[in-house]
Amino acid sequence: MGDLTIKQKKEWAKTLYLKENLTQVEIAEKVGVSKVSVSKWVKRENWEQYRVGITLTREEQLKNLYRQIAEINKAINARKEGERFADTKEADIIGKLSAAIKKMETDIGIADIIDVGHRFIEWIRRVDLDKAKEIIVLYDAFQKDSIK
Repeated sequence: MGDLTIKQKKEWAKTLYLKENLTQVEIAEKVGVSKVSVSKWVKRENWEQYRVGITLTREEQLKNLYRQIAEINKAINARKEGERFADTKEADIIGKLSAAIKKMETDIGIADIIDVGHRFIEWIRRVDLDKAKEIIVLYDAFQKDSIK
């Protein structure tokens, strides 16, 4: 596994900061930078404000997109017979919403990798704490490799 660039380390640190309940020291250790670097990134790029602003899960965002398409379809179906079709604007919106849904359902980013890994490790901890400690080391290496 090659070394990560500073940009990749910063991206990983940001993801850990936003998704995990880790201290800046823990993040620095996982990513391989100093605590001072993590602290500077948090302050300069307003990570705390961003973390506070994250309120919707991926599932909630998908539900909202599907609801929006359903609302447009409901409005179309309420029209008189023979006029129940999307106009240009509605068709454009449906196309954009559909593309956003497809992207959200198929894209896997580092945040998804970390989230699934975190949930798996939490489960392993309840089953076998020693095995969880082994897996954490391997999973950290996997995450570093995944963001190259």
